[in-house]
Amino acid sequence: MGGISPKLGAGLYLVATPIGTAADITLRALDILRNADVLAAEDTRQARKLMEIHSLALNGRPLLPYHDHNGASMRPKLVSAVQQGKAVAYVSDAGTPLIADPGYQLATAMIGAGLPVTAAPGASAVLTALSLAGLPTDRFLFAGFPPVKKSARLGFFREFSAVPATLVFYEAPRRLGESLAAMAEVFGDRPAALCRELTKKFEEVRRGNLRALADYYATAPVPKGEAVVVVGAPLKVAATPEAIDAALIEALKHNRVKDAAAEVAAAFDLPRKPLYRRALELGRS
Repeated sequence: MGGISPKLGAGLYLVATPIGTAADITLRALDILRNADVLAAEDTRQARKLMEIHSLALNGRPLLPYHDHNGASMRPKLVSAVQQGKAVAYVSDAGTPLIADPGYQLATAMIGAGLPVTAAPGASAVLTALSLAGLPTDRFLFAGFPPVKKSARLGFFREFSAVPATLVFYEAPRRLGESLAAMAEVFGDRPAALCRELTKKFEEVRRGNLRALADYYATAPVPKGEAVVVVGAPLKVAATPEAIDAALIEALKHNRVKDAAAEVAAAFDLPRKPLYRRALELGRS
């Protein structure tokens, strides 16, 4: 595998790659890919294509696959390479490694072995979508991909229903309509944006509210490529007794009394104990 690169010290380098337009790669990322002793990629075909676009030659260096299916067997080899003094560069299919990506366990294995880990930041579908959505970005939560099954998907979204922040989800094209419908059911008529083909020729950002987006994608052709759905924070509702009771009744349909009280307390920014007592009363009625 050759000796230590003159430009890179031993360690794991997490290299962000473009999410669409190939020019969206940093000079530092190119330098790492040019000089690393070992390259690892979620999809080696994508990595080769990127390197060819930017005229980066392997020059006999190994380009190893690292993904969910072979991670357990490949991690020890990559850890060993760093222990031998080599620079290992890891790239995911697109975007920043470890964000909805199998590289997480590789990084933790390196850290657990006391080895250096650094990142070459760059493109990210999460941040790009947040920039384009037209929703508040001072506080956001990235939740990744929802579960496939409908019941699990609804429960997944309910976990975030009271989070006082903009929410960001990934979704596969064939499940997009179902997920938007579930979001509308759980989150109500919040403002939202659907972002797809980001940084590419046919980039699309569709803004509106969840119900309108759900209605559109219920009948629209299956879109191309994974989508990023950005959902606004809970709508501000006056903390009237009627509004609080309605929220508690709804929360009690899916939660224990304690959890329902906590959810509504967060949504209205109110103390939890009085809401817990009121939830008990409503539960008995």
